[in-house]
Amino acid sequence: MLPPILTHTFRRPLPYLPTLLAQNKIHAFQLENRRVDPDGTPDVMLLLEHRPVYTAGRRQKLEDLEVERGRLEGIGADWVQTDRGGQTTYHGPGQLTVYPLLDVGRNKVSIREYICNLELSLREHLKTHYKLTHYPSEHTGVFLSPDEKIASIGVHVRHRLTTHGIAMNITKEPTAWFDQVVACGLDGVRAASIEGATGKQVSVPQEAQKFAEILSRKMGRDLAPLDESHPAIWEIVQDLEQKAVAAGPWHNKPITFR
Repeated sequence: MLPPILTHTFRRPLPYLPTLLAQNKIHAFQLENRRVDPDGTPDVMLLLEHRPVYTAGRRQKLEDLEVERGRLEGIGADWVQTDRGGQTTYHGPGQLTVYPLLDVGRNKVSIREYICNLELSLREHLKTHYKLTHYPSEHTGVFLSPDEKIASIGVHVRHRLTTHGIAMNITKEPTAWFDQVVACGLDGVRAASIEGATGKQVSVPQEAQKFAEILSRKMGRDLAPLDESHPAIWEIVQDLEQKAVAAGPWHNKPITFR
């Protein structure tokens, strides 16, 4: 039986680049540790919100990105080029972002099966807790209708170890930021949220644990809180917590110019 997935839920929205660096540090630790102790290498799940940021994927042209970058930074968001699949998307407060950092080889699932598990977990979360039914789409992610997308999936795998993950809109706060771009390259598709679809008061922290439990069941795994008994990863996570505090306040809606 595989050990529990170690989880950590961050207290404040995280700056994107330090979080990306932290993922890469944990990936490097997992890879090195696996060579020494294949059965003892921890799988990790980070649950968080980001500060407002637009991220671009590998599929976009560099000349298009520079124009987009200047415009989006001007409305109060960060902009980052990433190594994940897909095109431009948004992360920020009001959106649950989950980074499962897992050894898919040890879990004995293919990359396709892993991505399928992510999508099925998102659908189950929405259906079980909010009676929201997904709309079948040829595009990756979860839709509530042909033109409403509520969750995104973007995964990167190196040496059978995953980084990046999923993002699900919980409150309506991300909507105005999504309206500034053609998210994921899908013309005519707007961002949906649990709050917008149900009219209920919701929060990211209350959804984080519920989603983690659904995903862990899909993977046939238990969960356990990350703590000081895993010092290398704990140090990385605590450094991120400090960076979130040091980053100070953030814009809660796009800056508009008249």
